[in-house]
Amino acid sequence: MKYSEPLDSGPCWVELGTPDIPAAKSFYAALFGWHCETDPRPEAGGYTMARLGDAAVAALTPLHRPGGSPAAWTVSFSTRDADATAAKVTSAGGTLLTGPTDVFEQGRFAVVSDPEGAVFSLWQPRAFAGAERLGDPGTLGWAELSTRDTVTALAFYPTVLGWTVSAGGSYTHWGVDGADFGGMMAMGEEFEPEVPPHWLPYFVVTDVDATAATALSAGGDLLLPPTSIPDGPRIAVLRDPQGAAFGIHRSYRED
Repeated sequence: MKYSEPLDSGPCWVELGTPDIPAAKSFYAALFGWHCETDPRPEAGGYTMARLGDAAVAALTPLHRPGGSPAAWTVSFSTRDADATAAKVTSAGGTLLTGPTDVFEQGRFAVVSDPEGAVFSLWQPRAFAGAERLGDPGTLGWAELSTRDTVTALAFYPTVLGWTVSAGGSYTHWGVDGADFGGMMAMGEEFEPEVPPHWLPYFVVTDVDATAATALSAGGDLLLPPTSIPDGPRIAVLRDPQGAAFGIHRSYRED
């Protein structure tokens, strides 16, 4: 990610929906050094802020319905007008799933999906802009879309969010005014047919191999072993003990 704080239309926040908040707190503390604070207000529904030092970097939210949605990370993108952007989503073939809704005085959000079903959130900041650190170890560093229809995605996201596109070989880079923050890969035979298109957050770490080993020892799984990408960073894809997938990568700032 080529910026260190949220930009309009760029990724600004990540939330983990999980059936076991205490277990998630322990797991991600071991991986990233996060300490978590649960909002005590009943109307907050158990919303838990993850911090690195004093900086808010992510959130954990309870999954209240047994047998409902699986544990998963959701990437949020900043917008100046959640209602207008949600309308763009539907007019471009996407789906409005939740909202737009106010979150106290913090901002306004909506949960949407693109035409192929990849879910993401829109965040209109008010008191809260989003992650207070990006691109540092222990924070969000990249957001990747996996989809079986890259042509539709290339039309949808620049229309809805105004992203710039840089295509290189088999991998597409997304950016805000040319500042890359993520990418897109085509889902091939390595993905099981039941795996839907999805957004995957990548968190920055100083040592991919050591972090992957820590994840395994803490009860997680390895979906993609540590791998060095040609002309890119070293990465791995993990799954936490509750089943939520996420990536890790070595900081671009160190390469």
